[in-house]
Amino acid sequence: MSCLSEPTDPSSAPRILVVEDECFVRMVAVDMLEDAGLPVAEAPDADAALQLLEGKAQAFGALFTDIDMPGSMDGLTLAARVRARWPHIRLVVTSGRVRPRADDLPNAGFLPKPYGRSDLLGALGRAA
Repeated sequence: MSCLSEPTDPSSAPRILVVEDECFVRMVAVDMLEDAGLPVAEAPDADAALQLLEGKAQAFGALFTDIDMPGSMDGLTLAARVRARWPHIRLVVTSGRVRPRADDLPNAGFLPKPYGRSDLLGALGRAA
């Protein structure tokens, strides 16, 4: 597993998009999901995630995104945009610094950092 600065190509129809700017944290989340047998794509920020989703959103069933990220938008804004454009994608947001209110989440689950594999899988399984 390498830490890519560019998003991975979803040509193999990945199911979960992991969006995290911290390379090591992204690698760990991707490894947890892949070890559970789930297909995964990754993006280093919200802008790259939206590029990946454009025209290929049907290939994704879930989005797991950090809240605090550099770029033109944070993870909450990304989640809201994904909810509005692609309501079939289940959403889970995470943060080690921010505890969003339920009103701030666009029908998304919240998973505080640090989290373990069972926490991540459970949050994705409960996501609407």
